[in-house]
Amino acid sequence: MRRRDFIAGLGGAAAWPLAARAQPNGRVRRIGVLIASSEIDQEAQARLQTFRQSLADLGWVEGHEVRIDVRWAGPDVAQQHVYARELIALTPDLLLTNATTATQALREATQAIPIVFVTLFDPIRSGVVSNLARPDANVTGFTQYEPSMAGKWLSLLKEVAPRLARVVVFFNPKTLPFGPAYVRVVQEAGERLGVKVSAATVEEAAGIEATVSAMANFDDGGVVALPDNFAADNIATLIRLEERYRVPVIFFRRDFTARGGLMAYATDQRTQYRDAATYVDRILRGTKLADLPVQFATKFELSINLKTARSLGLTIPEALLATADDVIQ
Repeated sequence: MRRRDFIAGLGGAAAWPLAARAQPNGRVRRIGVLIASSEIDQEAQARLQTFRQSLADLGWVEGHEVRIDVRWAGPDVAQQHVYARELIALTPDLLLTNATTATQALREATQAIPIVFVTLFDPIRSGVVSNLARPDANVTGFTQYEPSMAGKWLSLLKEVAPRLARVVVFFNPKTLPFGPAYVRVVQEAGERLGVKVSAATVEEAAGIEATVSAMANFDDGGVVALPDNFAADNIATLIRLEERYRVPVIFFRRDFTARGGLMAYATDQRTQYRDAATYVDRILRGTKLADLPVQFATKFELSINLKTARSLGLTIPEALLATADDVIQ
């Protein structure tokens, strides 16, 4: 079922009333949070804070009406499963998570406790849900990137680097098990754009340099970094290698350009955490999870770092700069 078939007319989660309301029965509720990002990731911390503040705005103040237990598992899939079991042992009323593998870990550990996810890949293909419009298990939430997005990443990179003729698509198959679906879309786009596309599966941080440096052997190479928590956990390395080898990279998070990455085309993940709070609020107040459809991101933002572009010898087209949401000088 295509998303437009069932989300049309909903108006989005943000349309629901945001006024704080009294807690129904006075009992302190417990929420378990499993994050597939490192605790030192400042943007991940900011997103979680957005969730906390949004809950407070809805009448669920931490330490009063609700208790929130957080586990930062990072991209380590085995650790995600350990923390999933640990959180469930706390008997929470509800679970919040991000990323496909962390959601799968919780889904495998409980079929009873409601789970709300954010920034997930494909909830159908990953086996998290079987019905987007009316989730028939204990899981619903907000997904960010469909594979079709990957073609946009390549076209933007080609627009910034017109000489681009070969690209490597980089991901960790353990943390992004459905990476090949993205790769196929990039390859299809490459056929249209005259760009040779290959895939690089990297499971250890030490392998990142080999992936980027391989493109440095050509003056027409580039890298597409797929939306992978492994890549996010190693973003400082990726940005350093982009500069060192003078290889243009397009990223999947807007804050990566602020840290020195060339460009990103991304969803607003903080909005997803804000919307997740509305689902959590409704579930805690008695709404059936089946009445809360899985929703897809509809807004994407382009950010460009001009300083990095200059260091790579690239001139950003004026038309692209005019459409960018964020241009870092």
